[in-house]
Amino acid sequence: MVLELAIFGILTGFISGFFGVGGGMILVPMLLNIGFLMKEAVAISIMQMVFSSVYGTFLNYNQNKKLLKDGLIIGFGGFAGGFQSSFIHSMVSNQFLEYLFLFIIIFSIYRISASSPLGNEAQKSHNKALLFLVGFIIGAIAMSIGIGGSAMLTPILVGYLFYNLKDASSLGLFFVIFSSIAGFISLAFAGEMLYNEGFIVGIGSLIGVYFGIKMKGIVHINNYKRYLLALNSLILLMMLYKMFNH
Repeated sequence: MVLELAIFGILTGFISGFFGVGGGMILVPMLLNIGFLMKEAVAISIMQMVFSSVYGTFLNYNQNKKLLKDGLIIGFGGFAGGFQSSFIHSMVSNQFLEYLFLFIIIFSIYRISASSPLGNEAQKSHNKALLFLVGFIIGAIAMSIGIGGSAMLTPILVGYLFYNLKDASSLGLFFVIFSSIAGFISLAFAGEMLYNEGFIVGIGSLIGVYFGIKMKGIVHINNYKRYLLALNSLILLMMLYKMFNH
């Protein structure tokens, strides 16, 4: 089990760095398929995100410092929203969380496929209140299902607020720092955190995220969009397989 978790961490870290996601969208289905319950997989996923998002954002920041201001506003919103995760956990079932997870994946595929990866600098929104509100809502929902929120944030930034796709993915990973730390604290106080498993996966993710960010800088943005859609489609198939073979 330790080796499996470490491998899952490296793979999740690479995906996190390359796509700017927390990694929960790929990690949660993998954990479910080796026997963890949804809420256990969520706890492990959140702890892994703390590792990968902090290190990944450090690497991204060294490459693109101009996104820090917007990232902080969205991030503080996500931090406030993430604290609602234990309350949401106590109110809903594992099955409801699985269906919510599925809906978010489908939404992400639709918005990214319909949007230009280049964005529109003239139309790009920097409204502070709007960015904070977007962060808050995504943080509350995302931490309840064990994803960092980038899967929801990136399509919104690209499809509605007209950010460049690679910039949106960097902001997405930055956002994950705030939402995952809040989610971690919330679940830890609720006694639902799996520390040993989360630590193993988290350490593995540090290796993966380094190579993922290096690869993102090489890939052309149009190909990057195709890879992002392919990832989301794969995750959708994994979740459907798990749900119909439960």
